[in-house]
Amino acid sequence: MYRFLLTPRWWGINLFVVLAIPFCVFMGTWQLGRFEDRVQSHEQAEKQPDPSTRAAKPLDELLPVDKVTSGRPAVATGTYADQFLVPGRKLDDRQGFYVLNMLRTDSGKALPVVRGWLPGSATGARVPAAPEGEVTVTGDLQASENSRSDGVNARGGLPGGQVGMISAATLVNLVPYDVYDAWVTLPEAEAGGTGGAMKPVPAAAPEGSGLDLKAFQNLGYTGEWFVFAGFVLFMWFRLVRREAEALRDIELGLVPEDTAAAPEGPAAPAPEDPVSPDRDSAGTPVR
Repeated sequence: MYRFLLTPRWWGINLFVVLAIPFCVFMGTWQLGRFEDRVQSHEQAEKQPDPSTRAAKPLDELLPVDKVTSGRPAVATGTYADQFLVPGRKLDDRQGFYVLNMLRTDSGKALPVVRGWLPGSATGARVPAAPEGEVTVTGDLQASENSRSDGVNARGGLPGGQVGMISAATLVNLVPYDVYDAWVTLPEAEAGGTGGAMKPVPAAAPEGSGLDLKAFQNLGYTGEWFVFAGFVLFMWFRLVRREAEALRDIELGLVPEDTAAAPEGPAAPAPEDPVSPDRDSAGTPVR
């Protein structure tokens, strides 16, 4: 009864099932592994002391920024140069902007320093000038932002003196010197101008170190891939059962074999009775 499974049409169906189920299981397992990695990173981060409470180290000793060095206090010495405003940044559920200054160090590179946050619009805002002369700053180290970071404006089109993303790739096109692939935020912001005192911007947790929305997305994708695998197997059994029942009905004579094999389509019109030569179309004898 199941010899139909060896026909060319069923060979194609069987091959698809044999390949699809392991692929779905593999993808589901991979997504589950990503979720478990995020859970493990979150647990390890909770066991570690707050990075901002650890001893400050020179900037170069903490680079490149990773999950261990992110949030650590970094010390850098230099002179403030260009200033930019970073609009569209929220703090305490209020809309405002960051005040970002480039600190040119003795190495020739500049370190982006977020001196603080002010409420309101960045367009036409008056902000306090950066300290003059050589300064030494100690700020919480942060990795360069990307298009997935909160508050980032990656569309562009901002007025002059504003940037939508704090990253070396963006800032290097706006200043005539090299930029560190990192930035720091001052834990104690300076006194402000017309918008009031600038507020310090808290350091953000490193990307992928917490149970954020992306972690639960991995868990949701895990369920989806396993559901796909079950659906493929269910549909294969359903097709096999329907085919077997159709063949059984033919063997029992419940469905004529020629009828079962006939292609579906509009029924052919019945042939008309030929008109007798001695009668007209209405059947009346012709004299």
